[in-house]
Amino acid sequence: MTDKILRCRDVQEVTGLSRSTIYRMMDRDDFPKATKLGVRAIGWRQSVVNSWIEGRSYG
Repeated sequence: MTDKILRCRDVQEVTGLSRSTIYRMMDRDDFPKATKLGVRAIGWRQSVVNSWIEGRSYG
C-alpha cells in the first residue's frame, strides 16, 4: 500500500486544525514537518499525520 500525500486542506480536515495552527505547531515542532513537493507546494505523508493523531488520543 502506498503512503498518500495529504495537502493542507486534507490535513485540516482530518485534524480539525486551522491552517495557521498547523503552521504554528510546525514551527514549535508540535506537528510533523511538511515535505516540499514543488516550488509552491507542500504535503504531509498520511501515515505520519495518522501517527501524530494516534499519539494525541486520550483514553
